[in-house]
Amino acid sequence: MRSIRFDAPAADIESLDARVREIDTPVPADGQMLIEVRAAGVNPSDVKAALGRMPHAVWPRTPGRDWAGIVRSGPDGWVGAPVWGSGGDLGVHRDGSHAEWLVLDAALVRRKPAVLTLDEAAGVGVPFITAYEGLRRAGMPTAGDVVLVFGANGKVGQAAIQLATAHGATVIGVERSAGGYRGHASGDVRMIDASSQSVADAVRAATGGHGADIVYNTVGSPYFEAANASMAIGARQIFISTIDRSVPFDIFAFYRGQHTFVGVDSLQLGGAAVAQILDTLAPGFGNGTLRPFPIGDDYVYPLERAHDAYRAVLAGARERVILKP
Repeated sequence: MRSIRFDAPAADIESLDARVREIDTPVPADGQMLIEVRAAGVNPSDVKAALGRMPHAVWPRTPGRDWAGIVRSGPDGWVGAPVWGSGGDLGVHRDGSHAEWLVLDAALVRRKPAVLTLDEAAGVGVPFITAYEGLRRAGMPTAGDVVLVFGANGKVGQAAIQLATAHGATVIGVERSAGGYRGHASGDVRMIDASSQSVADAVRAATGGHGADIVYNTVGSPYFEAANASMAIGARQIFISTIDRSVPFDIFAFYRGQHTFVGVDSLQLGGAAVAQILDTLAPGFGNGTLRPFPIGDDYVYPLERAHDAYRAVLAGARERVILKP
């Protein structure tokens, strides 16, 4: 089969050998499915693994965590079914989706919601799974809660906002630029430009001094101080990424505020956990409270242009990047 295949991590994006190779097509064992990959998402974690920034990656490896495709071999009733999925170990510990074919345990495969195209389904995975897992562990917001999202226009930020507004929360988004929220939401999203005003002051003013009940910090260290200063008594803050590993930490303010910090690493989510999350998300896509990211033609790449796709993601592409095996 045709596949992107890395024998070892590359030193940088320029030296990344992302050419298509011919490798053996995987053969499903009992209880497994052979899936024809029709579309595969490209995530920052895919590129970081290829560049050796994930020391637990195993080589050689076919990258790719998110996918959508058609079952070509499997249990009765599944052959020909459109399916979708993702996984923490795909493309890191085991071969992933940036190839023509993928073999997975049948118990971990889910039927694609009919309202999603294959390209849209391939773009849901990591951002929505990460957003959901963070909110699940912090405690899903309810009507009356204030949710503050740093990096609101990033893909995880947008997914978190979709989920929070679907649950009736009041949502405030933060970016370091002027402009509105770029994604879908089930309610209004007030935006704060962190480059021109104090985030904490703006949040307190917008909430009558209360602050945010949940802070989803998708960026980490650059917003750490502002995020902490914006938290209500008893608030929770979710972390999924950072630039600096260490930051000054005010223990006094932390315990006086009765705050909770939640760290989420979607790479550690097993296939069963991911499948369960997709089961939870699917009805939202079906009824329209959740929507997939728009897939622009300029960000859909054939497998032969995988290097361009990886470069776009590493450069911080705002759009969802898709590979078409």
